[in-house]
Amino acid sequence: MAVVIGVLGSPDPAERRTPMVPDVAKKLRAQGAEIVMQRGAGAGAYLSEADFPDVQWVNSADEVLARADMLWTLSPPENATLAQLKPGSVVVGLLQPYSSAERVQLLRDRNITAFAMELLPRISRAQSMDILSSQGAAAGYQCVLIAAAFCPKFFPMLTYAAGTIRPARVLVVGAGVAGLQAIATAKRLGAMVEGYDVRPETREQVESLGAKFVDTGVSAAGTGGYARELTDEEKAQQAVKLGKAVAQADVLITTAAVPGKRAPLIITADMVRGMKPGAVVVDMAAETGGNVAGTLPNQDVWVGPVRLIGPVNLPSNMPVHTSEMFSKNLYNFISPFIKDGVLALDDTDEVLTGATLTAGGEVRHPTVKQVLGL
Repeated sequence: MAVVIGVLGSPDPAERRTPMVPDVAKKLRAQGAEIVMQRGAGAGAYLSEADFPDVQWVNSADEVLARADMLWTLSPPENATLAQLKPGSVVVGLLQPYSSAERVQLLRDRNITAFAMELLPRISRAQSMDILSSQGAAAGYQCVLIAAAFCPKFFPMLTYAAGTIRPARVLVVGAGVAGLQAIATAKRLGAMVEGYDVRPETREQVESLGAKFVDTGVSAAGTGGYARELTDEEKAQQAVKLGKAVAQADVLITTAAVPGKRAPLIITADMVRGMKPGAVVVDMAAETGGNVAGTLPNQDVWVGPVRLIGPVNLPSNMPVHTSEMFSKNLYNFISPFIKDGVLALDDTDEVLTGATLTAGGEVRHPTVKQVLGL
């Protein structure tokens, strides 16, 4: 029988993306899969039912769950939803694997094969499936637009009848995909841009975008393309040199993250107090604790004359393109294992195994098991 892929509407009214777009639905149908979606699931991304001629639409989440062999999801389904999935079915999407032992146990006990895209191996073959990178690029882009809207200075150099206005200085902390996109966007807007990351290999990437690299003498090269946590001594050394760059910035954008853990606190309260009057901080890590002391998620607060902005779920603000990116990432991940409409997962495939959270009634990912004490 053909595999049935289900898509639910998001229970979060602020979530406007959808994990299924018409082009991907068409490709899946051509491979023999069937797709069932809850009515309204594409509305936030300005997609109507008429845009999906290859999809069957149903009224309720219950109807989707009763039929689906595989669920595509933007965020972890609620436990009540997981409890309705057919035993042996598949869930694929962003599952926040480190955030809830109860959810992981439920997936295990329901014999659900769960692929958490956050666990995707950082290898060349997986780049076209990397949801964190595609959504992070959208978030980094938006951070700069937010900063530019609130900055009391022009980003570009401006010449007018009475003279010349110097460009704003922008410092981007964290040179992953989001940070590099922020650097590129700030440069396009004409700002003077500096970039910083504890991973020394990012220097070349920062400089290739026309930004100056802030060298603190601290290296925290980690595994899998992520940074390791710094020692207390390294944090102190970093704070002294980074503090000087922060004090000169008109705009500070922070994007640093450590998988499965609280975002590293990089910018101290003293650094914030040392910033210029009118400086703007946009902390992309606000949802996971923030890189900046004083940041609050989804709030705009003032620390003296410095404005701290903590945006959340930025990709949802660009639902047309971010839905397209998300859906294509999922398609590239799962489509090689759909043949003549039948799902045939390959336990020897390193991308599949690397992203496997639960399968066969077990928690398969060793780091998740360790972190959650399972």
